[in-house]
Amino acid sequence: MPSSITSIFPDNARTPLILDGGMGRELHRMGAPFRQPEWSALSLMERPDLVQQAHENFLKAGAQVITSNSYAVVPFHIGEERFAEQGETLARLSGHLGRQAIAAQTNGEAQRTYPLLAGSLPPTGGSYRPDLFTPQQAEAILTPLISGLAPSVDLWLAETQSSIAELQTAHRLVRQNTDDTRPFWGSFTLDDSDPAALIHQHAPVCLRSGERLEEAVKAALRLKLEALLFNCSDPRIMEVALRTARNVLKAHGDSTTTLQLGVYANGFAHNHHEDKGQGANESITPLDGTLTPQHYGEFAQRWHEAGANIIGGCCGIGPEHITALATRFSSPD
Repeated sequence: MPSSITSIFPDNARTPLILDGGMGRELHRMGAPFRQPEWSALSLMERPDLVQQAHENFLKAGAQVITSNSYAVVPFHIGEERFAEQGETLARLSGHLGRQAIAAQTNGEAQRTYPLLAGSLPPTGGSYRPDLFTPQQAEAILTPLISGLAPSVDLWLAETQSSIAELQTAHRLVRQNTDDTRPFWGSFTLDDSDPAALIHQHAPVCLRSGERLEEAVKAALRLKLEALLFNCSDPRIMEVALRTARNVLKAHGDSTTTLQLGVYANGFAHNHHEDKGQGANESITPLDGTLTPQHYGEFAQRWHEAGANIIGGCCGIGPEHITALATRFSSPD
């Protein structure tokens, strides 16, 4: 089990912390077992060696934080019966594979600071479905995931959260089920159905639940998170989201400056919202072929200038994009 980390951000940090990219699409690219509804959990069950290899691909690309392949270890993807029988075991395996990948990257030497392993705590009712969330269901799903991941992870990452209640529940469950002080990061997915309205500030930035981002930032402050991120949303709206968050932080004064902000956008085609007839686990969403590593890096530069100190990628963002980020933000020292 890794040592407790009180803060992973140095006081003089001038460059953002680099995250990994989308695990599911990297497994798909590698030819690993991959289909809906199991998504990335299928490789965890059938080819765990390829899961470790995917982690290593992102580490070699320059990721300083990789995320456990536990996102799809939920009944929504693997079914109620299989989750009841294997959920905690699969979560434990996902944490173990992440640690193995880090050990391979560092040649088994003791870590100084990086790379780190984030324990993914996913939305329990499926991506983009705040309407399916209930605290009782979330507790039944997240509790075994937390138990399985706890021996391996350096920090917790509740990601693709569509509502404030989802994040609050995940945070409560971690703090009541673990007695350590590992950092807890929360990441919201944003309503990107009309990017132009957000970019031109004709509409407020909201979570997919419809809650305004300002209220979500305030909730993160009340939880005393170490980092608040925005993920699995259109890269074009992330800059305005960051500026919205910064305005809330400024309004709350100097006591809130320890909250780090971050972004890991997805690479979905801009018209993916047009297919309203399919559920989140019924198809593989098409990607935007124009979102090259160079193009993504240009977005990332603007995010950093807008206040993001953590930058990576979500669905469709591969090792080549992470290499571009690591190169762009490499410290002059």
